[in-house]
Amino acid sequence: MSKLVITDLHVTVDTEDGPKEILKGVTLTIKDGETHAIMGPNGSGKSTLAYSIAGHPKYTITGGSVTLDGQDVLALSVDERARAGMFLAMQYPVEVPGVSVSNFLRTAKTAIDGEAPKLRTWVKDVNAALQQLDLDPSFGTRNVNENFSGGEKKRHEIAQLELLDPKVAVLDETDSGLDIDALKTVAEGVNRFRAREGKGVLLITHYTRILRYIEPDYVHVFVDGKVAESGGKELADELEANGYDKYVSALR
Repeated sequence: MSKLVITDLHVTVDTEDGPKEILKGVTLTIKDGETHAIMGPNGSGKSTLAYSIAGHPKYTITGGSVTLDGQDVLALSVDERARAGMFLAMQYPVEVPGVSVSNFLRTAKTAIDGEAPKLRTWVKDVNAALQQLDLDPSFGTRNVNENFSGGEKKRHEIAQLELLDPKVAVLDETDSGLDIDALKTVAEGVNRFRAREGKGVLLITHYTRILRYIEPDYVHVFVDGKVAESGGKELADELEANGYDKYVSALR
């Protein structure tokens, strides 16, 4: 049974004025089969949580712990975290000129599994994943994220999710910049992943619209680097109606 446990996590970033604390004691547990949505205003630390878990060097862990199935995630390198079962879909996927989507995916799969997938089977798997996300098979010959539309970048991220098959997916504003058709396609991909046994999802979003298609088990309000309130899907509906004013006002 997969379980991601974040306990009293404190994170800083370096600024011109010295280290600035962004996460101020985040505690969160994502069990097998659960989907958790994190919502909050800009600058509340949502993306910092995602990148800290993934191992981005910009962020310094100053306290707390993160474990996946009892393994100390923070002691692992970025590639070791991926092999342990962590996956991050970035808000702004980076371009990788000169590397085709097909080669990128096969190299990533080889690095995670420790052996290269059989080529004939792999080509079928990649084409099937692309087709499910409304991407033409020729998409595999294009350079990673180079001249991709916003929708293509996000659908490519979900293709990675389906093919790499991690234990826990951290999705940082996967709905950002998507039109309604692309949003539905991406949500269907996430839901296919969620339906597999032993999977957990941490979904970071500003808006409730994606939660109409990916129904969360828990919703957490993130304000000033920590969880201000947790609840079920009804909490997202309350945020849609009333915004974050009451949480932000409590800080003043």
